[in-house]
Amino acid sequence: MSEVKKIATRDSYGAALVELGKSNPDLVVLDADLSAATKTGIFKKAFPDRFINAGIAEGNMMSVAAGLATTGKTVFASSFAMFAAGRAFEQVRNSIGYPHLNVKIGATHAGISVGEDGATHQCCEDIALMRSIPGMTILNPADDTEARKAVFAAAALDGPVYLRLGRLAVPVLFDKDYPFAVGKGVQLVAGNDVTIVATGLLVAEALIAAEQLKNEGISARVIDMATIKPIDRDILVAAAGETGAIVTAEEHNVIGGLGSAVTEVICETVPVPVLRVGVMDTFGKSGPAKELLPLFGLCAANIAAKAKDAIRAKH
Repeated sequence: MSEVKKIATRDSYGAALVELGKSNPDLVVLDADLSAATKTGIFKKAFPDRFINAGIAEGNMMSVAAGLATTGKTVFASSFAMFAAGRAFEQVRNSIGYPHLNVKIGATHAGISVGEDGATHQCCEDIALMRSIPGMTILNPADDTEARKAVFAAAALDGPVYLRLGRLAVPVLFDKDYPFAVGKGVQLVAGNDVTIVATGLLVAEALIAAEQLKNEGISARVIDMATIKPIDRDILVAAAGETGAIVTAEEHNVIGGLGSAVTEVICETVPVPVLRVGVMDTFGKSGPAKELLPLFGLCAANIAAKAKDAIRAKH
């Protein structure tokens, strides 16, 4: 069997910006002196007159992005998630979110999979921060295809968008015809016993978990939730009613992320057991990403185990 192709979603982000720049002359890209890592450097090479290096001053970069947006530009402001969501939160909230400006935040190097950079750079709180800003759309793509489509969708959307992207190369799951739409979850696998709602790099692990469960006679439905805000309430309510149990899976703190968003919907509509796979309210640590992910339970084996627990909890 040939090896599955893997691409980091930060690479997809850079490539999509170049393609978008060809058709959108009003597109401007900003970076906080990390263009080699965020992959906005390839946009700089293609369109040097529409690229601004704001330096290691993320708050100021967000303010500049806001100013450019008021002139009619579509602005992508890029940095690591820890800096884009964390260090610059006040400017994102007050200068971008409050006036609902057309700024798209390209936040790379999110989550535990940053690896050796360690806890200070492993941002597992960014979704929670961005969810708290009224009117902020949050997109967390699972692979290269979804990331490219998310960039184009973000550009077409009126208002602020937070794009969550990763450092680690992840499997390419979808072909170019994959249906991506902001605010919509996509069912990838049919199932009746339990629903697994996954986002980002844990979508691939959720698919593996579903296959493992199938071998044990358990039918697991898998939903890819690339849009975390606004969450797709319809697909969640239907899944809860039809399977009676849900597991969420994310590379983020279980507090404030996908798990919280899903439980908020389910508690208000169709109360069923919801168990969460994610970072269990702790900081990360330095190490190879491939070792850290299972260490923190961000893997197919733990998703499958939680699915069995959720099934038991509904009886």
